[in-house]
Amino acid sequence: MALQGPEEVGEQVEEPEDLDDQDASSISPAEEITLPPGPGGEEEPEEAFLLPWDRFSSWLHCICVVGFDLELGQAVEVIYPHHSKLSEKEKTSICYLSFPDSNSGCLGDTQFCFRFRQGSNRKSSMGCFLENTDRDAPPCLKREQGHYYGYVYFRQVRDKSLKRGYFQKSLVLISKLPYVTFFHSLLKIMAPEYFEKQEPCLEAACNDIDRWPAPHPGRVLTLPIMGVVIKVRIPTCYDKPGTSQLVQSAQSDSLVSIVLPTIHEVDLFRCFYPVFFHIQMLWELVLLGEALVVMAPSPAESSETVLALVR
Repeated sequence: MALQGPEEVGEQVEEPEDLDDQDASSISPAEEITLPPGPGGEEEPEEAFLLPWDRFSSWLHCICVVGFDLELGQAVEVIYPHHSKLSEKEKTSICYLSFPDSNSGCLGDTQFCFRFRQGSNRKSSMGCFLENTDRDAPPCLKREQGHYYGYVYFRQVRDKSLKRGYFQKSLVLISKLPYVTFFHSLLKIMAPEYFEKQEPCLEAACNDIDRWPAPHPGRVLTLPIMGVVIKVRIPTCYDKPGTSQLVQSAQSDSLVSIVLPTIHEVDLFRCFYPVFFHIQMLWELVLLGEALVVMAPSPAESSETVLALVR
């Protein structure tokens, strides 16, 4: 994987709520637990005026399914929601980067991420609202203005009925948010369901996400997705380094399945342990914007190392 300064992180790192449905589900819709008044903890009245799919768009741009065929090549097979737009150049980038180029074989399931350039001449109708949600976010967690992140769950299994000899497909979440840990955890829930039940579960997942509150920094959120509830807190720029502000609440935790202590941090020690004695030189190269090539035993380790270098 290549890392070329601040312009390219690297090839592997490039409705209003329906109140009637709340009573029909055994799992409550997205519940927002606000912190006491303070930095990042105030109510945002703009959420009351969000349009259908605006909540989804505050988390994800779209969800893609990329198939890999020996004769046809790689192609974006499905995009959800169906109204989401991707340019041909963006689709090409997603197809190329969502396949883990590796000599390891990657049999089974593999997760990694990448970053790629956003097509030009695209404006968001939620610009002002998203600027408000980013207002108290740390610099490393603000939305990327000119890039998307792709979070990949790639499956490769032997299939003699296919000419290639393998079934190969990637489920990719496209977002402007660098919430690496969160989106990888989300994929671990969504992808196995998708590979078993196909497209209907993607539609259900999109509807669930469109009922989530926006990712405001400083708030603890419970986010239901496909029968599972994730509890997270979006950090703020006012947080003390090395501390966790995740609030424990017995009332809200009764239905919580997963509690994530962090939404974005990677294991720095695991990434840099093999090159620990060169850490000073790596820091200098990144600081000067020099080109680096990251080679690792797996796509996951490669992408995490690139993320660790640029953070």
